[in-house]
Amino acid sequence: MTDPAVTFAKDNSPRFVEELKALLRIPSVSTDPDHAADTRRAAEFVAAELRRIGMQNVRLIETTTAEHPNGHPLIYADHLLAAPVKGKPAPTVLLYAHYDVQPPDPLDEWTSPPFDPTERNGNLYARGAVDDKGQLWMHVKALESLLAAHAGKLPINIRVIIEGEEEVGGEGIAAFVREHPDQLAADVALVSDSEMFAPDLPTLCVGLRGMIYTEIEARGARTDLHSGMYGGAAPNPFFALCEIIAKLKDADGRILIPGFYDKVATPTPAELAAWKSLPFDEEHYRETEVGSTTLTGEPGYSVLERTWARPTLEVHGMPGGFTGAGAKTVIPARAVAKVSMRLVPDQTPAETFAQYKTYVESLCPKGITLDVRLIHMGDPIVVSTDNPYVRAATSAMHDVFGKDTVFIRSGGSIPIVGDFIRNLGTPSILMGFGLPDDNLHAPNEKFHLANFHRGIESIIRFLSNIAPS
Repeated sequence: MTDPAVTFAKDNSPRFVEELKALLRIPSVSTDPDHAADTRRAAEFVAAELRRIGMQNVRLIETTTAEHPNGHPLIYADHLLAAPVKGKPAPTVLLYAHYDVQPPDPLDEWTSPPFDPTERNGNLYARGAVDDKGQLWMHVKALESLLAAHAGKLPINIRVIIEGEEEVGGEGIAAFVREHPDQLAADVALVSDSEMFAPDLPTLCVGLRGMIYTEIEARGARTDLHSGMYGGAAPNPFFALCEIIAKLKDADGRILIPGFYDKVATPTPAELAAWKSLPFDEEHYRETEVGSTTLTGEPGYSVLERTWARPTLEVHGMPGGFTGAGAKTVIPARAVAKVSMRLVPDQTPAETFAQYKTYVESLCPKGITLDVRLIHMGDPIVVSTDNPYVRAATSAMHDVFGKDTVFIRSGGSIPIVGDFIRNLGTPSILMGFGLPDDNLHAPNEKFHLANFHRGIESIIRFLSNIAPS
């Protein structure tokens, strides 16, 4: 029997795409103060749509405080009217997504403008297309389809929480979850901010690496100095950072921080065996996704192990000194390195940052003052697959894709998943519909439109599956 909500979604699929394009035109770059008004405009756009489709108690929740001066609003909505069936209460599902996006730089590498959504070859190209506006819109359109098909009623209770700071650490939502857990009480959370392992292969992510993002600031002289007059006598903060960074990892990629690997948990033999059975071609991955001449990393581990189940340390940028056109012979007074670590169970961000800070400070060259700062962090997560919500999700995706679901981990981090477990006691279903080549955080980000529509249908069926019968 055809589900009327699925029929509604299919009949309205062109409109859904045009609405998504309107959201994608809003440059809600959360890290850039120049886009603060645009980020709020995106929040208001989504909130207005939630009201229009029939969600209740829709409101923006401000996150700006004295300690968090550049916050972006949360969006809350709910629909808590589902009646019990045979004396069994309807479950409550918490839907999470984020409306903020990464900066679009470098602009000259985009084929079409990042905030002018463009369809090519069955894909929708724009910043935020898959991370996470497209997947956010799947949630909204699944709710609209269910409400429209069932005369404004839902088979289960729904809460919605959408943030605008995921790309800058999620401090605002973390504080709200910690301080107001009663307002988000739910049996399970649905998070669509991940990807499928391969095209046409339904996927649930059951593990996420944690994150520590830091800055190392090196200061030398009181002010920038002329290298001809002071070179050979004045300390150079850039060389100091180079010396420090070179001692963080060895040539094989093993991290040299004392104690760093002491609490790294090993995946189970069953999980490792399942990963080996996945359709993964290392050479294709190197050529089409990475684009380097060779792959690097710790010897003795597969690519999937290195990217899903091993911790890493990366350098993202080193602002400071002179970077303009032409030449300027300056010894900078200060320089900064942006360094992050991805963590795995059973590492904890606080303990690992303390190890890192102590080690970096021990490497400080003479004449240099260091400031090692924590920018944001999140816990690593592994989700149990032995629960009814996972079974409801795999059944839903089987109905849509006609294939069994595979379970993977992700090398990325979604800090809110840990917050939901820690503060709400709520497990998460990580049901994402991106693809490995969707260029998250890079030029020419895209969302395969077939996955957008299949995502909406999968969410409709998932929410229907967990309704009491």
